[in-house]
Amino acid sequence: MRAPQSYNPQLQALRAVAAMGIVFTHAAFQTGTSMPVVERFDFFVPVFFALSAFLLWRPQPPGYYRRRASRILPAYLAVVFVVFLVLPEAYGASLITILANFTFTQIYVPHTLHPGLTHLWSLCVEVVFYLALPALYRLGWKKVLGLSVLSLGWAWLPPVQSVEIVNMQIWPPAFLPWFCVGILGAEFLRHREPSPRVKRILQIRSLWAGLAILILWVAAQPWYGPPGLIHPTPLQFQLRVIAGTAFAACVVLPYALAPGWWVPKSLETLGLWSYSFFLWHLAVLSFSFPILGIRHFDGSFWPVVLLTIALTIPVSAASYLLVEQPGRKLRLPTTLWARLRPEAVRQ
Repeated sequence: MRAPQSYNPQLQALRAVAAMGIVFTHAAFQTGTSMPVVERFDFFVPVFFALSAFLLWRPQPPGYYRRRASRILPAYLAVVFVVFLVLPEAYGASLITILANFTFTQIYVPHTLHPGLTHLWSLCVEVVFYLALPALYRLGWKKVLGLSVLSLGWAWLPPVQSVEIVNMQIWPPAFLPWFCVGILGAEFLRHREPSPRVKRILQIRSLWAGLAILILWVAAQPWYGPPGLIHPTPLQFQLRVIAGTAFAACVVLPYALAPGWWVPKSLETLGLWSYSFFLWHLAVLSFSFPILGIRHFDGSFWPVVLLTIALTIPVSAASYLLVEQPGRKLRLPTTLWARLRPEAVRQ
């Protein structure tokens, strides 16, 4: 048995690709561009989920929760603070909205997904996975796989269909299959090495990229599900989760199970900054429109997306150097973490 490698430069580069893909889908929506396949680039969210699960699925030593908190909290709190302070669309936010966004509870409190921060719904989901990870690991991958299959019925539950109160479709249980992609990849590597034949197949990158694009195309068709932010029916949501699971598998597993030998250093560096890139890109996107003198939904996709990426890169680099890195060195209060600390699990 062995744990999946702790650092894989190609997975780091995948983070950069995923972050860029999410910028594309948000730019497509806000410019009103009719690019259905690009709108489905939101499937890079399950790529992030699968990557997190693949890298973290192992016995966690003492200090796990403290490390997770120091990894995600400083940059997250910084972007929420700055957005509420300087983004014009955020002026007049209620105290409940502000508190919800500072505490990762905006997906549970009605009408608190706020401009410049709406994309952080996915981080709310990921935080729950971080909290549950030690318990899930003790439960075992087979039971977690069973739970993920059951979770495909989440959208059919009567309370979930009551969208008038809050959108329960995007609550954490719905997305367990996306995390399960990474869990299964980690379990596979823990028990065996892919055979040379399997590795050769996995290293045909064009094959898996083609399958991923095909999945995007199918999921973008009107008969598969509604475009944009139109609320899907339970069946449409279920199909979306299934497609996102397949997309994440095609994108993540070939590089996780059969890594190559080389990745551009620039892409690896962008992957290092990808968390801050993801956090800041929507706020930067909001400023791209007035800078270009363009109105929302006028179809100017390429100028908006290129400027947003160009501006977000230095912002994310500064966030990484000035907030993320120092934040990891902070000595957070130990009392709470000691209570939450997961005991190491024997293999």
